Amino acid sequence: MLRVAVPIDVSAVARTASVAFALATPLRVCDLVTAAVAQALGARAPQDKRDRVLRSTLAGLREGLYAVEIDGRRYFDPEDIAVCSGTVTVRFFLRRTLRAA
Repeated sequence: MLRVAVPIDVSAVARTASVAFALATPLRVCDLVTAAVAQALGARAPQDKRDRVLRSTLAGLREGLYAVEIDGRRYFDPEDIAVCSGTVTVRFFLRRTLRAA
């Protein structure tokens, strides 16, 4: 389980003059996975390792090997949109484990 900080989309707040975008930010699952991988590996991990792990994680998600749970909701496609605010909890599951449960 990883806790990932969600950035506020300041440009969307300014463009729309809506406070709603300050309270909840729509993000692609792949962007949250990218932040989770960077956090899991740490700031001192070499960039090439981060790139490799991110590529393999996103490929596994696209192929259906993994599911990602973001604040209790499961996502199977990295292009799906998750509406988040503050900090989210990201968990990875093997699909075969989900079927057994």
